[in-house]
Amino acid sequence: MTEPAAGRTMVQVLHDTLRAEMARDPSVVVLGQDVGVKGGVFKVTDGLQAEFGPVRVLDTPISEIAIAGAAIGAAMMGLRPVAEFQFADYMHPAYDQIVNQAATMRWRSVGAWSVPVVFRAPCGGGVRGGVYHSQSIEALYGHIPGLKVVVPATPGDAGGLLRAAIRDDDPVVFLEHKALYRRGREVVTGDTEVIPIGVARVDRAGGDVSVITYGMGVHLAREAAERCAAEGVETEIVDLRTVSPFDREAVARTVARTGKVLLLHEANRTMGPAAEIAAFIAEELFTELDAPVLRIGADDCHLPYNASEEAAILPDVGRVTGAIRRLAAH
Repeated sequence: MTEPAAGRTMVQVLHDTLRAEMARDPSVVVLGQDVGVKGGVFKVTDGLQAEFGPVRVLDTPISEIAIAGAAIGAAMMGLRPVAEFQFADYMHPAYDQIVNQAATMRWRSVGAWSVPVVFRAPCGGGVRGGVYHSQSIEALYGHIPGLKVVVPATPGDAGGLLRAAIRDDDPVVFLEHKALYRRGREVVTGDTEVIPIGVARVDRAGGDVSVITYGMGVHLAREAAERCAAEGVETEIVDLRTVSPFDREAVARTVARTGKVLLLHEANRTMGPAAEIAAFIAEELFTELDAPVLRIGADDCHLPYNASEEAAILPDVGRVTGAIRRLAAH
């Protein structure tokens, strides 16, 4: 499946990382609907059942609450399960297991028990998936103590962060934007790199305006930054990589550098992750600001199949470019 010289897509890197982690550690198991014979809806687990067997790559019934519950139980018995949900929208029936059981176990047992499980799911819109295949749900889980929430933007980060999530002793919600699965290829040389959860990176350096984002937002910000650079505006893009806990020090560094901040995500604007980060900036970094903090998120609406209506709801490069220009002119 891999073509290292030509670079790999995010799907390929996720597949290769899962395969390598299963080979490295016999306690790593994969379970979910169609992850075995079919290889997963997006082929992330393609061929793994043939290589590792049906016990370590387990096809489950169509029951998300059972997938989550079985993964939690297996984790408490010494395994490191990676539970796949076909779409993030389908995780909602498993919310009780993830929030009330996995997230609370270490606290309830005063540290005696942990739940080292990864809950993986494709998320995001822009692919005409409609209301049940397009949701961005990171804020729902970012609100819950005991859960880490990761949203990679690039193939290399997807591999390094998945490696960290599998080796983490506590539950991690790992959300993969489906429009990034095959968006482009990247030569990923760090096949053993573990990217720490909770550590952001500077995707593009700049001194005029900061865009703090993650996932698909990184790619919108890149295009907008190129447009603005032609006008003499240098944009710094900070890829959080982890929504919860987000990297407060990285946010502070970029705010101190530019004093002008745009927060960008595809999740709905109201009660989205940007609101929490904006509050942090207002409370802790107010004197560093030279302009009001701006936010861009999806309009508070469900995503339709209709392409033009979907496009009108989701953030796009034009809106991001306009916000950067507004901040630069402030």
